Amino acid sequence: MKIAVIILNWNGKQLLEQFLPTMVKYSPEATIYVADNASTDDSVHFIKLTFPNIKIIRNSENFGFAQGYNEALAYVKEDLYVLVNSDIEVTANWLVPVLEMFTNEPKTVIIQPKILDFKKRECFEYAGAGGGFIDKYGYPYCRGRIFTALEVDSGQYDDTVTIFWASGACFFIRKETYRALGGFDNDYFAHQEEIDLCWRAFNQDLHVKYCGKSVVYHVGGATLDSAKPQKTYLNFRNSLAMLIKNVPKSALFSTLFIRMSLDFIAVGQFVLNGRWAHAYAIFRAHLSIYSNFSKHFRKRTRISNRTYYQVKSIVFQFFIRRKRVYKSLI
Repeated sequence: MKIAVIILNWNGKQLLEQFLPTMVKYSPEATIYVADNASTDDSVHFIKLTFPNIKIIRNSENFGFAQGYNEALAYVKEDLYVLVNSDIEVTANWLVPVLEMFTNEPKTVIIQPKILDFKKRECFEYAGAGGGFIDKYGYPYCRGRIFTALEVDSGQYDDTVTIFWASGACFFIRKETYRALGGFDNDYFAHQEEIDLCWRAFNQDLHVKYCGKSVVYHVGGATLDSAKPQKTYLNFRNSLAMLIKNVPKSALFSTLFIRMSLDFIAVGQFVLNGRWAHAYAIFRAHLSIYSNFSKHFRKRTRISNRTYYQVKSIVFQFFIRRKRVYKSLI
């Protein structure tokens, strides 16, 4: 199988200077692309000058993560796509164990490596950690990360297991799967589009896996700071849209009702902490969902009746039962 590493860039010259050298050094098996989202800095000039063997795809505008990749991947012909954030540091032989899994497991269509924190290298990183799951109400969590609680890596997730979602920070997917599922949902712009795509794969009885033998380090927050209300808005809006698109119809409205009630508790928490902009961001997310409900509902295709969650409410487990470690949940 031929493999393509595709890095989405928007005004990220400093990140490219920092992380492209190790990417080139440790990825001899792959063709490397940079998909540029109409940067206004000199990112493209830097790549052409310093890494002439890297292929450049230039998008006509800043489409965000979801459409940015959809536009660019139309030009990538390799069998496997590796979608990599520009703030990822890869390690020696990071591609090899993942390629072996794809070769030996035909129904495995999406894989995530172990994602550790670039700044605190002994810890798992927020965006993906040791592989992702969601609860019944669409709140995501990971092996190695529940909400803001991050575990230290002591080898507890050096395994290979089935997960529900793989992180978009470093996301392996078969080209044929990406195209058959229609790629990411352009309406998401950024955040949780990878969970939605993995859920659509789950609905087709395809497998999403985690490979603990492949290790990368992620800076996190380099493209959209977690302190920004816009990130709060996108996360809440996109998560609700994902439920509308993928939850079985028999449970959809009860699930949405409870989820929306929990969201308004989150609004209250933001208000009590003086974070008014974030509270308003959740309110805006709900307004967007109410006005676009039929649009998201029309995107429903095949919906699996298999249970998509391990834990009914991660909010209850974390805030009431004080569960901070993934293994305490199961």
